[in-house]
Amino acid sequence: MTTDTEPTTVPATEPTTDQPRLSVAMVTLGCARNEVDSEELAGRLEAGGFALVEDPSQADTVVVNTCGFVEAAKKDSVDTLLQAADLKAGGDQGGRVQAVVAVGCLAERYGKDLADSLPEADAVLGFDDYPDIAARLRSIVAGETHHPHTPSDRRLLLPISPVERDASTISVPGMTGGSAIGADGLGGPRPVRRRLDGGPMAPLKLASGCDRRCSFCAIPSFRGSFVSRRPSDVLQEARWLGEQGVKELFLVSENSTSYGKDLGDLRLLETLLPELAAVDGVERVRVSYLQPAETRPGLVAAIAGTTGVAAYFDLSFQHASATVLRRMRRFGDPESFLGLLEQIRAQAPEAGVRSNVIVGFPGETEEDLATLCDFLVAARMDVTGVFGYSDEDGTEAASYDAKLDDDEVRARTEHVSALVEELNAQRAEERVGELVVVLVESVDGDEVVGRAAHQGPEVDGATYLSGGDHRVGQLVHAEVVDTDGVDLVAVPTSRQS
Repeated sequence: MTTDTEPTTVPATEPTTDQPRLSVAMVTLGCARNEVDSEELAGRLEAGGFALVEDPSQADTVVVNTCGFVEAAKKDSVDTLLQAADLKAGGDQGGRVQAVVAVGCLAERYGKDLADSLPEADAVLGFDDYPDIAARLRSIVAGETHHPHTPSDRRLLLPISPVERDASTISVPGMTGGSAIGADGLGGPRPVRRRLDGGPMAPLKLASGCDRRCSFCAIPSFRGSFVSRRPSDVLQEARWLGEQGVKELFLVSENSTSYGKDLGDLRLLETLLPELAAVDGVERVRVSYLQPAETRPGLVAAIAGTTGVAAYFDLSFQHASATVLRRMRRFGDPESFLGLLEQIRAQAPEAGVRSNVIVGFPGETEEDLATLCDFLVAARMDVTGVFGYSDEDGTEAASYDAKLDDDEVRARTEHVSALVEELNAQRAEERVGELVVVLVESVDGDEVVGRAAHQGPEVDGATYLSGGDHRVGQLVHAEVVDTDGVDLVAVPTSRQS
């Protein structure tokens, strides 16, 4: 949703008399990568003469940035589009809305098929429509018919060899630089981005796409091949975010451990992190989504030992059984994974570790499940997301045999989820007495809520501060005194930022 407090990064184009100033509400679903994409679209729309509003019922157009990752996310996206269409029809105090438009992963993944199955949406726009989003919306509001794309494999748009890729020839959401004159009157490249959330944390894209071929995942087919942003573009946007009051940069991509491989330097992230941490106004840098098999010692050292970088490791284990991992087209086993965790904790004993696992994958035996559970007990992670396997369109795993029935997948998922809930609570209890630095994200009377360095945005729990007069964006030094599940309760110490 939008706020009215953040300036645009490129100047809004004054509409001509035949282009009335339409309003638009951005509704964002899914991950932090989608949040960046929405803010790029918002920047383009505002530069194209649209007024951004927060309340969809008060907008001329509603743009829903959909998620197409798993079945539940797809359903949520469709339900949100239907709710917006209801506003257009006049329900729930609506009636002003003239057009409802789907963008994002679900729209890119299904294109024409989604448009045919969801006539309530006035248009389904793919990634190639993003550069001209303002013109697209104006034509849709004017009643022109938009012909949605036929889905295709976006991995085929760029060369197989990473170093031969030129992403300037295609639309890569959330990674576009600008060339307009900025609001300060200065020329030169600027981020095409408009903040929609005035909070002290902001996601920042390192890269887009993925070259891995995990058998359960369809993301590479609609997000495309892996493409890194140039360090200068990342730093430029980081500086702009720092100027907007952002205190924590959350570096996002489909695979951050691959950053730089298409630029000829696989160790580029290690050199970029200190530069990001030195950006004026930025107090903390956090890296997300690391592939365990690609997490090299130098990267561990950079994350664990760079001042201003959170000792936080978002490791995509997915399972622990070597047999299941091979069927997933992934690498690893309990010994290598635990060895990586030992390496991390040797350098940063209080490091935060989170992961996701898939339960009930085709061919998973009781022994495989036991291997996973034993690993989770030994790993002592702060947070683990548990997902029950389900077929995804166009994936290799959808064609596998030896599938478990839905009831068995559900039972195994509930079993692992209960185990993880207990283990994560125990890990939180181990942090009692620990000194943490909490980024304050909300203050409501006496309730002050933030996140410590080991807690990523939205998915890793929160830290509740008791005592003291705090403000949003402040970094508070505190001691953990209690827990509630994965959440911590902390008391400020004498040292403050």
